[in-house]
Amino acid sequence: MTTDATTNGDAGHARYTYRLRVSAGARAALEAEWDRCRWIWNECVAKSKAVYLHNKVRSEDKVTCGPAQLDKMLTEARRVTPWLAQGASVPQQQVIRDFAKSRAKALKDVKARLPMRQRAGMPRWKKKRETEPSLNYTQRGFRLKDGRLYLAGGIVLTVVWSRQLPKQPSSVRVYRDSIGHWYASFVTATTTDHLPETGRMIGIDWGVRETATTTSDDHDLPHTQHGKKAQTKLSRYDRMMARRGPAKGQAASKGYREAKKLRAKAYAKVAGQRQDAGRKWAKSVVCDHDRIAVEDFRPKFLAKTTMAKKAADAATSATKRTLIEMGRKHGRDVRLVHPAHTTMECADYGVRTKHALPLSERTYTCTRCGAVRPRYKNSAFVMLVRAGWSPAGAEGVRPSGPLARKAG
Repeated sequence: MTTDATTNGDAGHARYTYRLRVSAGARAALEAEWDRCRWIWNECVAKSKAVYLHNKVRSEDKVTCGPAQLDKMLTEARRVTPWLAQGASVPQQQVIRDFAKSRAKALKDVKARLPMRQRAGMPRWKKKRETEPSLNYTQRGFRLKDGRLYLAGGIVLTVVWSRQLPKQPSSVRVYRDSIGHWYASFVTATTTDHLPETGRMIGIDWGVRETATTTSDDHDLPHTQHGKKAQTKLSRYDRMMARRGPAKGQAASKGYREAKKLRAKAYAKVAGQRQDAGRKWAKSVVCDHDRIAVEDFRPKFLAKTTMAKKAADAATSATKRTLIEMGRKHGRDVRLVHPAHTTMECADYGVRTKHALPLSERTYTCTRCGAVRPRYKNSAFVMLVRAGWSPAGAEGVRPSGPLARKAG
């Protein structure tokens, strides 16, 4: 079971994901439902392309392709197509909602004249052999009874309840991952499970040599290197796929599909190990500290450097997100600190070095007060200072720099 929380103002929602036990009959029904939804998506893509060409040629007589027009097309298609009408209407309507949202985002980026690398592309065709099933149901399309999930259309699924849902779910997404496992992802309103107060605070700095360096030596998170340990197996599966790869325009062979599935299983295992390590560490930090100052580090730029592979293996972004969600769930005060110049400032005196420290220099020495600390330990203490939870020195002032903001 995994959880993922998102907030929108004061009203927040959490996503709880559980494994499904799917019988042969239920699997066939889900795949048939997905075939209908995939057909509807592709029809929406075709309609969008036709509308674009029409408006390009006849600019004086423009037509639209919004969810209202697509809903009318769906109603007419279900009336004249018995195969389509055999499926439930709820997931088919949700496909149109998802398509309209995706298309609107792409058009918004075009109108804003964003660079091509930042734009969300227009919705594309969903190919049968390349797209995994994903069905969305609103509250009127499913129900929970006796521990089982009943979907519209008479589909019954057994849920592996690793944890009870805190509240009644408002929607559910049933999907299959790349290795053939089925999951049900429920959306519920957020709940706060307050933990006992400890009176302790902690500052966290993200890095590459160590995933997280904190002001507490007991809570440092070393680089687990799960991807590096599995690299031999992953390289072997990559070579298998390269040897069995189909020619352009031809369908993939059985051997290629088997190699692809083996590689997907290996990657899924590494991802699960990273997630497990991150969640256990975040839980220990949240349980032991009331106030948490976290560096608002965004490692996307590292993908273009020589540290890309190691940074990706550290899963810094996912670990930070897990920590923030865990702190919000248990009512902790989590502050995000801007990372600018955190390695150049003295946590005790608040002065900043004139030049950026090279990566080879692992120890920070303050030229004003003479304090000596490991480079990232000093940055972790700077997080606390910028969050306003620790005096900067004898004057009691805070060092210059962007202020912290509350997470969520």
